[in-house]
Amino acid sequence: MSQNPTLLFSVDRSDARPIFEQLCDTIRRLIHNGVFNADTRLPATRTLAQELAISRSTVVTAYEQLVAEGYLQSKPGAGYRVCGLGETELPGRTKVLQDNNKSAGPPRQISRLKEQLKEPLKEQPDKLLTPSLPDMRLFPYRQWAKTIARICRTRPESMLTGSEAVGDQQLRQAIAHHVREWRGLEVSADQVIVTAGATDALTISFRTLLQPGHNVGLEDPGYRPILHQVTGMGLNPVFLRVDSDGASLPDSPDSHQPEAQLEADAHPDVVVLTPSHQYPLGNTMTPQRRWEYIHWAHKHQRWIIEDDYDSEFRYIGRPIPAMAGLDQLQRTLYIGSFAKLFSNTLRLGYLIVPEPLIAPVRKILSDYSLKAGLMPQPALAEFIHSGDFYRYLRRVRKIYSERNKYLVQQLQTRFNHFGHVQDYSAGMKLVFHLNQTFNDVDIVTRTHQAGLALEALSTACYQRTDCNGLIMGFAGYTEQEIHTALDQLLSVLCSCQDIAAK
Repeated sequence: MSQNPTLLFSVDRSDARPIFEQLCDTIRRLIHNGVFNADTRLPATRTLAQELAISRSTVVTAYEQLVAEGYLQSKPGAGYRVCGLGETELPGRTKVLQDNNKSAGPPRQISRLKEQLKEPLKEQPDKLLTPSLPDMRLFPYRQWAKTIARICRTRPESMLTGSEAVGDQQLRQAIAHHVREWRGLEVSADQVIVTAGATDALTISFRTLLQPGHNVGLEDPGYRPILHQVTGMGLNPVFLRVDSDGASLPDSPDSHQPEAQLEADAHPDVVVLTPSHQYPLGNTMTPQRRWEYIHWAHKHQRWIIEDDYDSEFRYIGRPIPAMAGLDQLQRTLYIGSFAKLFSNTLRLGYLIVPEPLIAPVRKILSDYSLKAGLMPQPALAEFIHSGDFYRYLRRVRKIYSERNKYLVQQLQTRFNHFGHVQDYSAGMKLVFHLNQTFNDVDIVTRTHQAGLALEALSTACYQRTDCNGLIMGFAGYTEQEIHTALDQLLSVLCSCQDIAAK
């Protein structure tokens, strides 16, 4: 065990990045270069702060960010230690991605927010706790309307004509800037394709990379509509069991195909992953597992599709750097969506591809006449460039964070006899894992009758049989609405417990 290594770091006061970000980048580089081995104990926060003449809170912020990313682990009384990355570095790789996020600073203590809106609240959804539903009562409708009006006055033709199949040029530039600042992806606008949502982006990716009969690796549990999409296109699913480190590697014993396809090559040609916030379990893929997947893709000349469906909503520290950034977009395609920020009705997302795939993707768009709706694209580009987009994002992140805290606290105190919840402080939904005396499908059926929109964790599984829980959303509801829904859930669980006891 390595104890208290020398941390070769000096504060660069001329660097525009915050000091804690500089410290994070240095530690990441030392870990990837093998200077800090697994289980190495880092200097104590107070000691390092004194040596660098910076505040202890800055060191704590850096360490905790790396804990969230999976580089470090923290145990009471044992300090911070390095997690193992494994022998997964790509041959000849000399550069490790440095996170270029400049828009987010150290986390601040957020007091309970008063969710009072200038605009009158609209009616709440018919059913409560719908997973991943944004609260459209928080949307800045007036700013959005002003943006559309401004486009109509200055560039009305841009809403109807002139856009390529890959999307509005200004929107693609705005997206490239957004992922550079928020996700650490160094891309050009040419690599960005505006799509009609994440599903459309997946369709374009599959048509570009695959032929009917090819294999696609899917996380188990996972987002079931992707399975329908895969089988509907004549592709074969290979299921990748999700453990605490993320989806298992395709060549591991935990990956498996349906019995009818056992005679086929078990290696998927493409894997679809949610590494920053696994759907539906919520955990983050460890750096070691990410590097293992990147190494696998390069070794076998396969492809990774990173579905980053709600990465903007991380409530502790900064957003986790994208897996595509680690790979420098060599064997990884990256999918993002505006559905969780605006609503599903906008029907806009984006696909970011490696440079060698730009021409093949454009040909697919031409061959299949695929094109996202043009009218909202110039307005969205202007909305992002004006700063209104980021003001709205910062606002809803704070509110969703408070709702997440409230739901977790309620589940931990009022429902601890029925199961447990793992708080990942991210996303727009979470999973309450039920005790084995309950059946999640039965509970969900009863809660639907009580006006809730929970989903059963077991129905997100393909071949696994060990998942039993409730997927519930919190983002779209006030604390009072969440409290009302939990009262209904408590009543259902108590009645089921009484029946089981008889």
